[in-house]
Amino acid sequence: MAMYARIIIMFLIGLEFDVPYLIRNFKRASVIALGGCVTSTIFAFAITSFIYEETAAEGNRYLMACMIAVVLSNSGSPLVIRMAADLKFATTDVGRLAISSSLIGDFYAVGLLVIISRNKKEKSKTWFSDAFIALLIIVAVVVANIYVTKLMNRRNRNKKYLSNIEVCIILGIIFGAAMGVESIGYSSIYACFFFGSLFPRGGKTMRTLLIKLTYTIHNFIFPIYFGYAGFKADLSFVYKHIWRIGIIVLVILLSIGGKITGTLAACHSLKTPLNEGVLLAFLMNLKCHVDLVAMTVGQQNAMVASQTFFSLMICSVVISSIISGPLIAFLVRRESNTLGYNHVALEWQDPDSELRILACVHSPRPVPTMVGIMATSRGSEHVPLTPYLMHLIELPHKIKSKKKKAHPQDEVEELIDEDDYGGNDVVEINEAVDDFTAETGVMIHQAKTVAPFTSMFKDVCEFAEDVRASIIILPFHKHQRIDGKLESDKVGIRTTNQKLLRSARCSVAILLDRGLTAGVIKASGSDSLQNVVTLFFGGPDDREALGLSKRLGSHRHINLTVIRFVSAEAPSNQNVEVNVAHKEEDVLMAISDDQKDSELDSIVLTDFYNRYVTSGRVGYIEKRVENGTETSSYLRDILDMYTLFIVGNGGRRRSSITIGINDWEECPELGPVGDLLASSDFDASGSVLIVQQHRDKNDDDDDNDDSYR
Repeated sequence: MAMYARIIIMFLIGLEFDVPYLIRNFKRASVIALGGCVTSTIFAFAITSFIYEETAAEGNRYLMACMIAVVLSNSGSPLVIRMAADLKFATTDVGRLAISSSLIGDFYAVGLLVIISRNKKEKSKTWFSDAFIALLIIVAVVVANIYVTKLMNRRNRNKKYLSNIEVCIILGIIFGAAMGVESIGYSSIYACFFFGSLFPRGGKTMRTLLIKLTYTIHNFIFPIYFGYAGFKADLSFVYKHIWRIGIIVLVILLSIGGKITGTLAACHSLKTPLNEGVLLAFLMNLKCHVDLVAMTVGQQNAMVASQTFFSLMICSVVISSIISGPLIAFLVRRESNTLGYNHVALEWQDPDSELRILACVHSPRPVPTMVGIMATSRGSEHVPLTPYLMHLIELPHKIKSKKKKAHPQDEVEELIDEDDYGGNDVVEINEAVDDFTAETGVMIHQAKTVAPFTSMFKDVCEFAEDVRASIIILPFHKHQRIDGKLESDKVGIRTTNQKLLRSARCSVAILLDRGLTAGVIKASGSDSLQNVVTLFFGGPDDREALGLSKRLGSHRHINLTVIRFVSAEAPSNQNVEVNVAHKEEDVLMAISDDQKDSELDSIVLTDFYNRYVTSGRVGYIEKRVENGTETSSYLRDILDMYTLFIVGNGGRRRSSITIGINDWEECPELGPVGDLLASSDFDASGSVLIVQQHRDKNDDDDDNDDSYR
């Protein structure tokens, strides 16, 4: 049963693993992992003779040294993944680096385990032939999974998930292949991880496996498996002799010391901060199943004839993990400022850096446009993108007391009747995402929350912080009918948007979908272009919109134009306005803030112009207007020229060139220009994306007092 548990655990780890991140950071992860592993191996060989004599062991000292090396050098990747998830730093760079390094450390230990498990008297021809057969099994299963997945997805096109029988067929293939590798004499840990990491992404098959395996493994298999590990550690055996306690303490100290020494040395060479290096060292010291497998193999094959040795090693593994757990929790809490959610505005992000974006939908209608914008936001194809799509479902009033929390479509779905939450919308959303992934290769992570509209924003904010989202894209509370008119949806959608604009700790954008943007991403061979325009009036929200536009402008299917509106009368003081009703110090503060914004506008626009406009990648127009009427008139003239308008919210800033635009405002949460573009009287054919930059509450308390009342 322990072997079956290892098979399914490693398969799930492979399914959930961020393979692109490991590829991008393979050098860093390998250096950190091997630094601790090699140092621990040296320590293991150094103390082998001492432990061999003290435990009165008989057998091959070299194999004992390898077993001690496994104990000291192994990094329990399942424990690292679980702890990173529980302490909510799995999505940080440190968390992902720790998970990647622990997997490489596991592979290092499995390599030693192969040496232990093979009979030294076997001929090299047998080694190579068995290894070749094992490799053939792995390749055959990986290829078979591709075809089986395509078949399952086609058979269940109009269903939410695969049936239990189909899931059992897939798992049967995995278990059969793993048992075949084990029967040859090699550990299936490698194979099961590869089965999972190379499993086809996207589609109902992948989604169903994640839902069913995550709940089962985290709530049943993990506790039972680690309980099994604890039962194997006979601590009463240790108390009978003080010298046995000394050996355990020595092994634990060398394990921790080897990891700290090797990991810190590796982090120093990679110029990683010391505090992160210490946390990585203790994470690398967590022990798990590879150690137990090594001890079991050694004991069953009688490689070292000493029950004392095996009992001491197992006790060392368990106690070492028990010690490391609280230390890691303490370090994470102490480094909460570093590991916590620290939002960096798009304005200041490097366009070539990873973009983490969260899009929310209440129905399938805006999904094509949402996923299209998320994919184009990455810009160049080599830029890392981590997109999330969250389905927001209203909780019926009669069962609000049983509110469901946000989750990545995993645990609660096994406990509730999904047909009551989302209905056919779930099928349509999944279908749209699957089609998009199949066409573009962009993997979109899906999530879901079931909550009343009054508190739905809390779930979205919490999930955005958990995944470290840079921006949240929300659907507008109106949708376009066939005749082109806008029709209002549920009032709760607008309420949720307003609360998220006030409460989210990252940038927030509201999308009015008029349909044309849905085709913004074509097949790889298409040469079609979408004309996108960014309207720049000045201020933090417009700079954030420009930061998002930097990425969009780098996409090969986007033809971006930036239009800057400047005052024709007094350009030097266009952004400075004084309310005579304010106190003198308030007036001076307003002038100072506006001057600072104007300086930042100039700096950002100059850099943007030199980097993108002069190279011909982006078009640039400077439009001089005297008042809001001229601004409105110009916007009407360009309505049919673009399929997507990007504009900053601008609601926290007043400008002479927008005064008068919002006299007839319908939705003040969109800002004056966004409200105009989304107006029912504004006959536009392009979609509108209104962006608001996150600012700390103490920076704009006065603005918030008057916002969205």
